[in-house]
Amino acid sequence: MMSEDRIREACKTDPEQGFRMLMEKFQSSMYWHIRRMVVSHEDAEDVLQETFIKIFRHLGDFREESSLSTWIYRITTNECIRFLNKKKETSVSTEEVQTDLMNKLMASEYVDYEDAMAVKFQKAILTLPEKQRLVFNLRYYDELKYEEISQITGSKVETLKANYHFAKEKIKEYMINN
Repeated sequence: MMSEDRIREACKTDPEQGFRMLMEKFQSSMYWHIRRMVVSHEDAEDVLQETFIKIFRHLGDFREESSLSTWIYRITTNECIRFLNKKKETSVSTEEVQTDLMNKLMASEYVDYEDAMAVKFQKAILTLPEKQRLVFNLRYYDELKYEEISQITGSKVETLKANYHFAKEKIKEYMINN
């Protein structure tokens, strides 16, 4: 597996080669991060493409104040939020966006529909407010530390811990009551 230092160095000396290395290392994990937020494969592919275009354009702006992966997660997360906000502009309500995401979940191959608990778990996650869903996904699936999530989202660690706690409680409640 390529180290972040090696990728950063390649990005400085040969930006195109560095970018290919960057894509090779991060494409899959960023796809799944996006997919958990936007649900649909087609939407995830679009957001992923926009994300890597942004990363390529701004590679020279990376100031190494965080790890490369944190910087990439931040760009990816911002692209997800931008995409979801654009959806909200065309929808009447947040409930409409959640209904749309739920419908996409049911129409996708994202979940093993033979496993009723997995389906219920994914539905529970989709009922969370966007910020809680983001924090939950970054912590639960991507196993990031709160400090990393803080750098990605620009939120305080204490706020993230509270968001994660509330998300877990809402998921538990959904799992019990549905």
